[in-house]
Amino acid sequence: MNAQPIHFKPTEGFRARSKAVVDNPFLRQSFRGAMDFLMSKRAAQFPDSEELESLRLLGEQIRQYNLGKLPELLVRLEENLTRNGVQVHWAETPDEANAIILGICQKHSAKLMVKGKSMVSEEIELNHAAEAAGIGALESDMGEYIVQLAHEKPSHIIMPAIHKTKEEIARLFAENVPGVEYTDNVDALIQIGRNVLRQKFLEADIGLSGVNFAVAETGTLCLVENEGNGRMCTTAPPVHIAITGIEKIVEKLEHVPPLLSLLTRSATGQNISTYFNMISSPRKPGEKDGPAEVHLVLLDNGRSQAYADEQLRKTLQCIRCGACMNHCPVYTRIGGHAYGTTYPGPIGKIISPHMLGLDATANMATASSLCGACGEVCPVRIPIPELLIRLREESASAPHANPSMRGQGAGHDGLTSAIWRAWAAVYSSPALYRTVSWLGSRLRGLTPRRQAGWTSVRTPIQPAPKRLRDMIKERN
Repeated sequence: MNAQPIHFKPTEGFRARSKAVVDNPFLRQSFRGAMDFLMSKRAAQFPDSEELESLRLLGEQIRQYNLGKLPELLVRLEENLTRNGVQVHWAETPDEANAIILGICQKHSAKLMVKGKSMVSEEIELNHAAEAAGIGALESDMGEYIVQLAHEKPSHIIMPAIHKTKEEIARLFAENVPGVEYTDNVDALIQIGRNVLRQKFLEADIGLSGVNFAVAETGTLCLVENEGNGRMCTTAPPVHIAITGIEKIVEKLEHVPPLLSLLTRSATGQNISTYFNMISSPRKPGEKDGPAEVHLVLLDNGRSQAYADEQLRKTLQCIRCGACMNHCPVYTRIGGHAYGTTYPGPIGKIISPHMLGLDATANMATASSLCGACGEVCPVRIPIPELLIRLREESASAPHANPSMRGQGAGHDGLTSAIWRAWAAVYSSPALYRTVSWLGSRLRGLTPRRQAGWTSVRTPIQPAPKRLRDMIKERN
């Protein structure tokens, strides 16, 4: 496949991309319908509110417990995986991760890599790096396969092609899959995709997957999926490469079931996923299937920055269920592509600044109503609204010598800061407040009709002819 590189878009284009979706009634209706469907499925899985809150609290405690021991657990994970025969690699940046993966491919003279669903591979833009090196990279998750055919990024971390209609998918298949005629029958389209991918599993030199949970005590990689493509990617090709962020680790196998229950019920409204793969080693002597080599790439890419701050560390609790997106009034109206980053929606707003820097994501934290829906539905109780406020403060504050985040102060504006300081001074002094409010009511005719971004979607602000203080005085 000959896809053009798709790079992260600057946040300056966020407003234009958002407006394009808002002005498209068909897309808005599609997103609204899809999100309502997912919200109702999730609600049906949690009929008992007390059980839900108990499970959420347990999930939060498990994630915080394991994050608190992260450095130690990473060492234990590497030791046990190595003992099991899995080769462990460490990557600080996307470029390093790509170099490691492509190095393994070149060592085996690989021509084709078939991939299970992995948002981390999207994060490092592996497909384009592989194709630049002359190695084919084919997505085997049906949704990922569709967006790859369209040369797009996923618009949702669980349902990558949620923005596509069956007619659009039918045209994609007819135009890109040899010998396929146009059909918008959903079952037929799925079968077409399966027929293409089934042969590729047999031809691939490398199978790549993500990791949902990495168990330190046993050296086990857990992979959650519904289509079976993940199992094929990790068993059919002779070499399996898994890639994950360093935060996906748990200490004990007993920590996995509560998180799995929260993940599947929150993500797709299922009691449990169709497949749950546990990978602890390459194929052993006498075994009939499985890869001869298994590699794990552990990626940092800004996660250490989040980990270093006690409050921002809560970002790393995420289990990538997508529930926050489904309930977000902003995401529901503009979809994932408007954000221009791998992770859209509420979780994208709090994790992308660590990966790309606040200077590249300055507008994302403000693209929120702070309604709190994301925090209320998060299965591991990430306080997303609080983290958004913290990121707004980091972006707007004056740059200083030892910032806690890359790009700190990127959104700082001297005039805006001066205005807020003046506002604080007025509201902290009763005498000054009375004077300014008196002047405002008397000089209201001088109020400008255009008031920066406010009047782009709202009527101008104008002081009332009389202050409340004046009206009360007249009444008495």
